[in-house]
Amino acid sequence: MSFSRRNFLIATGVAAAAGSVLTACSSGDSNSGGGNSGTGKQEAAQANATTIKIGTAEDSKGPAPEVSGAKKGGTVYLLNDDDFSHLDPQRIYYAWNSLAAMVLSRTLTNYKVADDGSMTLVGDLATDTGTMKDGGKTWSFTLKDGVKWEDGSDITVDDVRHGFERGFANYITEGANYAQQWLTGSTDYRKSYSGPYSGKHLKSIETSGKTITFHLSEARPDFNYVLAMHSYAPTPVKKDTKQNYDKKPVSSGPYRIKSHVTDKSMVLVRNEHWDAATDPIRNAYPDQFDFTFGIEALTAADRLLADSGNDQYAVSWRTIPQERIQKATTEAKERTFETLGNGVSVYWINTSRVTDKTVREALIRAWPTAGIRQLMGGTHRGDYATGIMSPLVAGYKTQDVWGKLENPAGDPAAAKKLLEKAGKTGTKIVYAYQQDETQAKIKVVVENALKAAGFEVVTKGIDSTTWYDQVGKLDNGFDVYWGGWSADWPTGYSVFDPLFASKNVVDQGQNYSHLKDPAVDAAIKAATAEPDQDKANEMWAALDKQVTETGAFIPDVYMKRIYLHGSKLGNVKMDPNFDGCMLYKLYVKS
Repeated sequence: MSFSRRNFLIATGVAAAAGSVLTACSSGDSNSGGGNSGTGKQEAAQANATTIKIGTAEDSKGPAPEVSGAKKGGTVYLLNDDDFSHLDPQRIYYAWNSLAAMVLSRTLTNYKVADDGSMTLVGDLATDTGTMKDGGKTWSFTLKDGVKWEDGSDITVDDVRHGFERGFANYITEGANYAQQWLTGSTDYRKSYSGPYSGKHLKSIETSGKTITFHLSEARPDFNYVLAMHSYAPTPVKKDTKQNYDKKPVSSGPYRIKSHVTDKSMVLVRNEHWDAATDPIRNAYPDQFDFTFGIEALTAADRLLADSGNDQYAVSWRTIPQERIQKATTEAKERTFETLGNGVSVYWINTSRVTDKTVREALIRAWPTAGIRQLMGGTHRGDYATGIMSPLVAGYKTQDVWGKLENPAGDPAAAKKLLEKAGKTGTKIVYAYQQDETQAKIKVVVENALKAAGFEVVTKGIDSTTWYDQVGKLDNGFDVYWGGWSADWPTGYSVFDPLFASKNVVDQGQNYSHLKDPAVDAAIKAATAEPDQDKANEMWAALDKQVTETGAFIPDVYMKRIYLHGSKLGNVKMDPNFDGCMLYKLYVKS
């Protein structure tokens, strides 16, 4: 498949890493070459944790809460380097595309984001977050009254079903495929159903009146979270132009596409048939959004810093380039917004090669996290991580198995004692890194720390364009290598199942550490099947500590994003799900 939303964040993390060296020092960071100087105890990311609750039918009613001081009107300008790769909802998986989809394509459920960043799962097109039966194998949703397409026609359960069914078509290769597998009970789901164009419907989806019911092959108590993904937005049966639908999808949101010149520009204007009274999520204050594509991130940052003309009403969806972060945070501090994204950076330890847990612990103890973070941008890079579960995933709890908050600089001396006691001094470690200027510097920091701990270190540079091809091989020949992850929806399943289930230890699989642990597999299965989501969230948090204790990875940082906007925009905030600004909550100042 194409890069998923989580892998899009991984890819952008790689790109950021290629040029993220700040000369300014940040508090709490080490500037030592070996990264082994004391830095003092660090605060956990607990204060940034997002609470996610499942809303009621009342929570699912519109309109969205008003933003204080906001008013309707005006045009917002978007300065972007790339066009959207897809706007057909069934072909959307990148976070980048989902930011636009939030104002074009409504879904059965979605997230109401409060001013403090907390989220509530609510019914978007549906009257509530669904009715679950059979422990999560059966889910029913009823459509709200008054939800319409941009041409004024009603959004029907047939349109909702069509959105799911066309996800089986052979030309839909980029979107999510979770529901397709659960609706057929097969990873090779197209063998069971090839899509709606032959005139046949999927037997596992039933419709009656305004209600749609899904019969899944396995219990999915978090299915209502999954349905917030734009891959499962409805598509009007009568307006489906198949492959051409990507050019101009029919809007169900507050804006519609007026014009779109590929790789040059796009204009969104109000969808007059969107009814705010049905929408608990979107405010939709501006009259229009004008996108210009092909503007490099550095150019966009300079224009926003200058803050003149239409650029006063502009924002870029790309994080501020490292070359401009210091200037932006000093000269335009009131126009920057920085917060945790939902990506987590780690260094995978290949457990099929590094089989001794004591050796893995020594690697973790010696690892120069503070020195690496300083080279990657200091505190702007992110908060020190202690596990793989992001603070933006429901149920997150602070835990620090390896004492990374006590000593993020690492402790090669303590690691050396572990190796000596286990008789493993001189163990050879093959460290793979991407071949660029920043990673070359990080390589030296890592090499010095591991040598000081008593390891023999071999480094292998890899071209960034083939990075995942190389580390994704089962027999990749590496012991430690960087990686990142972000949940597809904010519960633990889309973190722990792909990354740590034994079934995913396959060539080009996503279990990058090659961990095969029956206790972890059992814990994943138990949390997946738990129908009480509050209990399930606690189980996922416990699993975060459990997988950390295996030594399958070295926690690095909970990744941050930092953005800049013009002075005439208000309430510019980051969407916690997609790592970019929320178009539907900002407004133009008078």
